[in-house]
Amino acid sequence: MAWAQPDEVIDHHPAGSCWCGADLAGAADLGVARSFQQLEVPLVTARRVQHDLYQARCGCGTVHVAARPEGVSASPVSIGPNLRALAVYLVVFQHVPAERCAQLIADLTGAQVSAGFVHSCLARAAEVIAGVVKLIKTLITAAHVAGFDETTLRCGPAGTKRYVLAAVTERYSLFFLGRRTLESFRDFGILPAFGGVVVSDRYANYFHDGWEHIAGNQACLAHLIRDYQDAAESYPAAVWPVQAQRALRGLIRAWHAASDAGQPAISPDIAGPLIREFRHAVLAGLASVPRIPGPKSSTAQHPGRDLLEFCSGRQDDVLRFSGDTRIWPTNNISERGVRPIKTQQKISGRLTSEDATQDRLDIRSYIDTARKHGCNVMDILRSAMTGTPWHPPIPAPA
Repeated sequence: MAWAQPDEVIDHHPAGSCWCGADLAGAADLGVARSFQQLEVPLVTARRVQHDLYQARCGCGTVHVAARPEGVSASPVSIGPNLRALAVYLVVFQHVPAERCAQLIADLTGAQVSAGFVHSCLARAAEVIAGVVKLIKTLITAAHVAGFDETTLRCGPAGTKRYVLAAVTERYSLFFLGRRTLESFRDFGILPAFGGVVVSDRYANYFHDGWEHIAGNQACLAHLIRDYQDAAESYPAAVWPVQAQRALRGLIRAWHAASDAGQPAISPDIAGPLIREFRHAVLAGLASVPRIPGPKSSTAQHPGRDLLEFCSGRQDDVLRFSGDTRIWPTNNISERGVRPIKTQQKISGRLTSEDATQDRLDIRSYIDTARKHGCNVMDILRSAMTGTPWHPPIPAPA
C-alpha cells in the first residue's frame, strides 16, 4: 500500500505521568515522532430523514409550497435512492440472492427491508433505464463489428430452460432472455438490421441467410482452436489438427501486433505463410477424414469432419480479421459478458419469473455499458434511482 495525502489527521500526544512523577500534559512539544496511515470506512447506519415542505404566502395572496427534493418519493414514507441503488448493486452486479441481500442490508445499515422491496428496486430500475437500453441496442446495431453469444439459464417453471443472448462491442453490452432459435434471434432485434461484421462461434443461426444486411461473419478462432484440440485427441497420430492450431495461434498473435501498432491489417508477409499453413492443414484433414454419405441434418460424421468442411467452405469467415484489424479474431469479449450470468445462476439457482429475469438483464446491460465508459457502478445506479439515468455518449458519425 502506498503512502498518500490523508483525508483526516488525528493528533496523539503523550498522556499520564513521567517516571519522575511530572504530568506529561506540561511537557515540551517536540513535534511528530512517527506517523501511521490506516485506510478505513465509516460505520454505515441508515438514517431516517424527514423532509418538511414549508409554505409561504406572497403579498399578492398566492400560497407557495416548497418543491419536493429530487429522489424523495411522493409517498409519506419511502426508502431513499441510495439504499435502493445498493439493493440493485448487490443483486445484479454482485450476484447476491434477494433474501440474502435484504439480510445484508439489515446487518450493514440497520435498515429493515424485505425481499419484496429488493424485487421492487429491480423493477423500478428496469423501468427507468428502458430508454437507455433502447439506445444501447441502436448503438450496437450501428457498430462496425459486434460479438454475439448465448448461454443457458434455468428460468421459469421447473424443467424449463431459457437462453440468454448477448450482443457486445468494446463500448456497449446488451442481453436478452429467449431461446436458441431463429425466432428468438429475430426478437432480440440486433441481427435483422445489423450492418457490421458478426463475430461468433459456429452456431448456424449466426450464418443464416436471413441476415441480409450484415457485412460478413468472423468465426471465433478460440472456438476453432478448441475444436481442433478435440480432433487432435480423436486422431493422435495426425499432424493436421496441430498444424491448424499452430497457424491460427500465429494469426492471433500477428493480429494483436498489428492492432497495437495501429496497422489497418496484418502484413501480407506475415499473414500469407500462416494462411497457407492453415489451408494445407484443412486440405490434409479433409483427405484423412472421409465424409459419411447421407443428409447433413441426420447423418453423424466422423469427429472433425464438420469442422473441416466449415473451414474449407467458409475460409473468408475464418480469416476475415487478417485483412481488417477492427475485426476481432476471437469472441472472448462476448464470453466475458455472459460469464457473470452463469455465476448468478450458480449462486441463486433457478429464477422463477421471466419478466424479472429480463429486468435483471436490462440492468446488467446498463451496468456493463457504463463500466466500459469508465463509470462507477453505484454512481450510475443512484442516478437511475433518482429518475435521471446515465446515457452512453452518441459517437460522431464516421
